[in-house]
Amino acid sequence: MKLIHSLFLLTALALPASSATVVIDYVSVGDAGNPADSTGYGAVPYAYQIGKYEVTNAQYGEFLNAKGQSNASAIYNSEMASYGIEQSGSSGSYIYTVTSALANRPVVYVSWFDAARFANWMMNGQGSSDMETGAYMLNGATSGVITAEIGAQVYIPSENEWYKAAYYQGDDLGYSRYPNGQNGITTGDANYSSTGSTDVGSYFVNPSTYGTSDQGGNVSEWNDSVTFMFVMSRGLRGGAWNNETDYLLHSFNGGSGDPTTESNDIGFRVASVPETTSLVLTMLAGSVMLARRKR
Repeated sequence: MKLIHSLFLLTALALPASSATVVIDYVSVGDAGNPADSTGYGAVPYAYQIGKYEVTNAQYGEFLNAKGQSNASAIYNSEMASYGIEQSGSSGSYIYTVTSALANRPVVYVSWFDAARFANWMMNGQGSSDMETGAYMLNGATSGVITAEIGAQVYIPSENEWYKAAYYQGDDLGYSRYPNGQNGITTGDANYSSTGSTDVGSYFVNPSTYGTSDQGGNVSEWNDSVTFMFVMSRGLRGGAWNNETDYLLHSFNGGSGDPTTESNDIGFRVASVPETTSLVLTMLAGSVMLARRKR
């Protein structure tokens, strides 16, 4: 079996130490050019990194304190107060406090657009950096189809990237059915059929082959796929703590939702491609469609 290997780093950009307060714990996903699963998902022609964990309240709280003084673009939902992030003060000088006991829980009540703004902020250097442009050209948008820019370095993972990190076992072993490297799963392996989320990484005994945690259960996670079935939706994967069975944790059972949806069982993780790889993808995008936004 392929060795689990982790890569610990800051964002792909060189950032001033004083501005980079959020550190994403990435794992490296190699095996470039792997085949797709029987579902049609999972083929990724380049190496990349993906968050080992879902983005936490502590990390999102840093983002809010940097960019949420007026709650522009509604990046804070008041329901977050019950799940670990409280807002105080008045518009223009809002302050956000993270409940210490819930600091390492996955952030919830985040829309796809909130996740995209967090990714922009990470890519641009954190601190006072722009959250409206970067990986995604949002420019105030809270609706519509917006895809990752060619050359994006911190972004919401594509469905193929998310799927590969969760289920791929290597060329000799193919894909597992669950994101614990196995073809079966129990509540001892993942947080589902429970009463609430747990700290990220609590189910560390059976990670994915690449070393990710909580790609099954805990909270469902936004990905970058776009689907049209009566209405436009963005992809969701992995199931959540309130799923009564392991159905949505299974590789065959992806989902989707209105990108403006904010609920207590949806969060996200981010992915990254190093700058040199991103440049190669940009150069090749026109001829072989390797850019991440080409799903």
